[in-house]
Amino acid sequence: MKRIIYIPFDHLNQKYGALKIANPKEDLIVFVESARMTTGRDWHKERLFFLIASARHFAKSLEDAGFTVEYVKAETTIDGLKTIQAKHKITEVICAEPSSHRQFAALKEFRATFIANDFFLTPRPLFEDWAGSQKSFLMENFYRLQRSRLNILIEKGKPTGGAWNFDKENRLPPPKKYEGPAYLEHKRDQIDLEVATELGYTPTTTWATTRAGALAQLKNFIDNHFAEFGPLEDAMTTDNWALHHSLLSPYLNNGLLHAEEVIAAAVKAFDAGKVPIESCEGFVRQIIGWREYVNGMYWFLAPDYRENNQLKATRKLLPLFTDSSKTKMNCMKETVSDIEERAWVHHIPRLMLLSNLALITGTNPQEFLDWMREVFIDASEWVMVPNVIGMGVHADGGAMMTKPYAAGGAYISRMSNYCKGCEYNPKLRIGESACPFTTLYWDFLDRHRETFVKNHRMSQQVFGLNRLSDLPELKLRAQEVLKGLDKGTI
Repeated sequence: MKRIIYIPFDHLNQKYGALKIANPKEDLIVFVESARMTTGRDWHKERLFFLIASARHFAKSLEDAGFTVEYVKAETTIDGLKTIQAKHKITEVICAEPSSHRQFAALKEFRATFIANDFFLTPRPLFEDWAGSQKSFLMENFYRLQRSRLNILIEKGKPTGGAWNFDKENRLPPPKKYEGPAYLEHKRDQIDLEVATELGYTPTTTWATTRAGALAQLKNFIDNHFAEFGPLEDAMTTDNWALHHSLLSPYLNNGLLHAEEVIAAAVKAFDAGKVPIESCEGFVRQIIGWREYVNGMYWFLAPDYRENNQLKATRKLLPLFTDSSKTKMNCMKETVSDIEERAWVHHIPRLMLLSNLALITGTNPQEFLDWMREVFIDASEWVMVPNVIGMGVHADGGAMMTKPYAAGGAYISRMSNYCKGCEYNPKLRIGESACPFTTLYWDFLDRHRETFVKNHRMSQQVFGLNRLSDLPELKLRAQEVLKGLDKGTI
């Protein structure tokens, strides 16, 4: 063997990354399961199971394809690579550009040779050119350029269906007593069981850990859920934990699926008349718009971006985030319970429940970011840093999003069935039965009145404070709510 090709656990694809240049006769393929990855933080066991079992299955598939593979456990990635270098007397290490600043810096210092990361559709230099030319980083502008550049849902230079964006059609609340088609369950094989035993954990059957399983998940989404995805993509319900969401983000983020093949499957279904434009466009926007935009912004904004705390939020992480029994709020109890069970909820609970609560309670952005990184199955560093710091808790002073995504109980009541049977009333601002979201929303605006009054997208809400005759009582109730949340009693 002449060189080492190092494969991170999120580069699991033989057609992309460093493996596309691999030669079975000359290259040693190396995977490193680092202690920093497995025990360095309080990772969700479902997340660890998925990442490790997927990597081991992929390593086995490469062996079956004729490659020589070393899968080692070590304290760090670099320690593992040094062990392999010494064992095989090989110095050259090749890797596709890693997906985090920290890993990139470590491998660069180790003098690894990088090839371009093509796990995304937008090369990093191309995104940097776009971002560097913008006065504001509006995702919609980037998305429209993507559509044109990649020729996706474009007809004669114009957007298919006559509009770039069908969001207005995609904001329906959940139907009453909604069930929907069942989601796939994935049988566990010997590799899965070995990983589960090592972790001391019994995984769910929700997530596939093989390429075949990921492709089956894609087919199931296209065949059974895609048509209804758009209109209900923002809805939340206790009747169905996933509604019609694709559940493909873990596989896109670890490489078992590639954005190119996912988009091809979606467009094929649309062209065949199987799905309406609002579902297809909404899904395409998530993949080639938001996903690519967030990854590009992660690299463009540099490593210190994650330390932003422009609103000076200092509250410790609330107990309810790590223990669903520490709240009486039905929406939060249901959401955190879902995370505890399968390490996943869709984008609206993440933004409008979890992040919204962190924002309006003044929770420290870095503590909240760390928690989000630890508990979600698809939470790569590049995903969570821009999504949390920029979008979720508005800690960057508006560099990514001009408007903070703060909302009261009315939004939750409109888009979910969580408020039915809850102890708290989303219509009330004050009193013991007032919804904490409603109380804290107005208190948040009052606390940051000077910051947001000049924001053209927030001025109307801030001026709404002047119409609140009960603002003094509301501020007192907000302090009671914050104390109760800190104690885990509200």
